[in-house]
Amino acid sequence: MSIHILRLPDVGEGVAEAELVAWHVAAGDTVTSDTVVAEVLTDKATVEIYAPVAGVVATLHGEPGDVLAIGSDFIAIETGDGTGPAPVGPAVPAVVHEVPTIECESPAEPSQAAPALSTPGTLASPAVRERASRLGLSLGDIHGSGPDGRVTHDDLDRRIQSMSAIASAAEPTRVPIIGLRRKIADRLTVANSRIPHITYVDEVDMTQLEEVRRSLTTAYPEQPRLTVLPFVMRAIVLAVADRPQVNATFDDDEQVLTTYGAVHIGIATQTPNGLIVPVVRDAQSMDLWQTAAELSRVTGAARDGTAARDQLSGSSITITSLGALGGLVTTPIINRPEVAIIGINKMQVRPMWDGTRFVPRTMMNLSSSFDHRIVDGWEAATFVQRIKTLLEQPAQLLIPPPRP
Repeated sequence: MSIHILRLPDVGEGVAEAELVAWHVAAGDTVTSDTVVAEVLTDKATVEIYAPVAGVVATLHGEPGDVLAIGSDFIAIETGDGTGPAPVGPAVPAVVHEVPTIECESPAEPSQAAPALSTPGTLASPAVRERASRLGLSLGDIHGSGPDGRVTHDDLDRRIQSMSAIASAAEPTRVPIIGLRRKIADRLTVANSRIPHITYVDEVDMTQLEEVRRSLTTAYPEQPRLTVLPFVMRAIVLAVADRPQVNATFDDDEQVLTTYGAVHIGIATQTPNGLIVPVVRDAQSMDLWQTAAELSRVTGAARDGTAARDQLSGSSITITSLGALGGLVTTPIINRPEVAIIGINKMQVRPMWDGTRFVPRTMMNLSSSFDHRIVDGWEAATFVQRIKTLLEQPAQLLIPPPRP
């Protein structure tokens, strides 16, 4: 027998370390060369690590949540290709969750029993009274289900179960934040602490756009389904042409601003694993339906876990939306190193004054944040108002983009 040591492989270009998210094997497990032994997380994606050889797992290095250096010892596997003895590493310790219980004292220790808490007017047999006394229960607090309201052993059992449920519900639960959730927390903490945000909110009359959207959906059922998002994406593309400095990234370590000719729109997407930002690349080259199709493709891949690494990075501006739960106003946190994020709030019909009377209009607020080091308040307002104009006069959004 011999030991094969697998070192943590390079799981992405330029990555120096990775977080161990989960082990899929334990010491003593038999593996083959196609067995997934662990998942690790980089800045860009979750990566599965495969066993390089067949054998028996001897030692696991690290626990979920640990950040490991690329090239460090990761897993030791006993193989059958040698003759020497195979040292076995320590097993991974089990995680023990403490569950609160209600202690029942033993009848063999009457000197330790709690005093009787029975109520004189309560009907109960001597055995029930004695048991209630040992458990520290007051018979007066228990509804008796026996004849004439007599308290029975079953009533005591129900009381104990009720107290156990209350005790369990009252106990706080401690859950370590690891994996993607910790990566999200780290990124948002850095973005919020290093970027001086300015948030600008404006309301948009979406009545005409909603009529156009419903009309197009009915007229072209074979085309991708149109939601509000493709219209907003098209509006961003056109607005960026007037304010290119918002379609940019800022390296605050190097103090370098990179402005992009192409518009790569990140879409903040809620997935079963947390918030992920897949990217619709070159949105400036797409018409409304192409935008809708690509939006559906990348967000679908993010939700089902099939998004490639390059689909989850490289955005130049981001959209965030909570859909029907969007509220009236939000304060989006910029997707660093970008300098702008456009937040979509929920649409609702409101009474609006048209100069002579109140009329029902479909309204939606845009809550957008900007890096104030790069984008001044006037520039932020001008950019959002350009998007507002395009959404309120959606005919311009239907014109195909110019071909290069």
